[in-house]
Amino acid sequence: MIRSLKVRLYLTEEQEILTKKHIGYSRFIWNYMLAKQIRRRENGERHLSRFDMIKLLTPLKKQEEYKFLNEVSNATLQIICSDLNQAYQNFFKKVTKFPKFKSKHKSKSAFPVRVGSEKFYFTKDYVQIEKLGYVKYKTSKPIPLGKGVAKFTNPRMSLENGKWILSFGMECENQTVHTEHKGRIGIDLGIKELAVVSVDGEQMNFHNINKSKRVRTLKHKLKHLQRKVSRKYRTNGNYEKTKAILKTEVQIKEIYYHLANIRLNYIHQTTHKLTELYPEVITMEDLNVSGMMKNRHLARAIAEQNFYEFRRQIEYKCEAKGVKLQFTDKFYPSSKTCSCCGHIKKDLKLKDRTYICSECGLKIDRDFNAALNLERYVG
Repeated sequence: MIRSLKVRLYLTEEQEILTKKHIGYSRFIWNYMLAKQIRRRENGERHLSRFDMIKLLTPLKKQEEYKFLNEVSNATLQIICSDLNQAYQNFFKKVTKFPKFKSKHKSKSAFPVRVGSEKFYFTKDYVQIEKLGYVKYKTSKPIPLGKGVAKFTNPRMSLENGKWILSFGMECENQTVHTEHKGRIGIDLGIKELAVVSVDGEQMNFHNINKSKRVRTLKHKLKHLQRKVSRKYRTNGNYEKTKAILKTEVQIKEIYYHLANIRLNYIHQTTHKLTELYPEVITMEDLNVSGMMKNRHLARAIAEQNFYEFRRQIEYKCEAKGVKLQFTDKFYPSSKTCSCCGHIKKDLKLKDRTYICSECGLKIDRDFNAALNLERYVG
C-alpha cells in the first residue's frame, strides 16, 4: 500500500530563493502550455500530448528570452506538462472542468520534485532534493533512511501559511496487527454531532468540534479581523492595499489555517477510534453533500463538518485494517425507519430531533435511531 506523509522543511536563504523560482517557473510553464493548447483547439488542431509538450521544453529553453528556465530542474517542468495532460484527460472524461490559467496571487504555491534513488532520499536530519541539495527536515513519523531503501511517489513541495511542507507517498507493507473482527458499527453523520455511532446497539457520540470553545474563540477573532480589514480599505479612484491591510490579512490566513488543522486532526482522531474497534462491518450513508449544500441555512455548518474528508479517511483506514466498509443507497430511509418495529414515518421533519413511532410507541433520539438502522443494514 502507498502511505501519504508530510514533513516540515527548514530552508536556507539560498534554497528558499531557488524554491520560489521553481514555483514561479512551474506556473509559467503551465500557463504557456495551456495557452498553446487553447490556440490549437481554436484552430481545429489536435491537442498536444504529454510527450509533445515535453519535447517543446528543450527548444524553448534555448531561446534567449526563456533561458531563465535552465535555473530550475528540468524534471519539475516535465511533471508540470504531465499534470496539464492529466487535467485535459479529466476534462475529456467529464470528471473536471476545463483547465484554468494559474494566477500568482491565487494559485497554490507548490511544485513537483523529481523522484529517484539518487535524486530523492532521506538521511537522519536532511532530505536530498534535486537542485536544492540537502534540506533540513523534521517529522515524528518513521521514514527509511538512505538511498534506494524505499519507493517514494509524487513528492511535492508547497508553502502553507509561511511553512515549507514536503508531501510524498511511500510504498510500504501493511503493518496492521491482525485482530479478530467482532460486531458491527453504524455511523450517522450530522450537524448537531459530527457522528452518532451505534456499536453493537450501544450509543457513542462524537461532538461537533465547531461548537467547542476553542473553535468558537478563533471564529470570533476571525470575524473581528475581517471587520477590521474592511474598515481599512481606501479607494481613492484606484484600489489600494496598505501595509496595515496586508498585515491583518496575514493574521486572517493564520486563523483559517489553524481552524482547518483543528478540524482535520479531530476527524483523524474520530476515524482512528472507530476503526480501532476492529468491527466486521462499518455502515455509513452515501450522502449527497452537494445537494445538502444547496440549503443556504445549513451550507456553512455542513461545509465545516468536512463529510468528504471523514469518508476519505475511514475508507483508507478500513482498507488498511481489513474492515469491511459499506454504504447504503442514497434514498435509504435510515432516519424515518423505526429501529424497533421497522415502520417508516414518512412525515418526519428535520426539526423533529426525537423519533416517536406511531406503531409501537418507541421514543428515541433521531440520530441514534438512524445509527441503529445503519448498523443492522445488510447490503
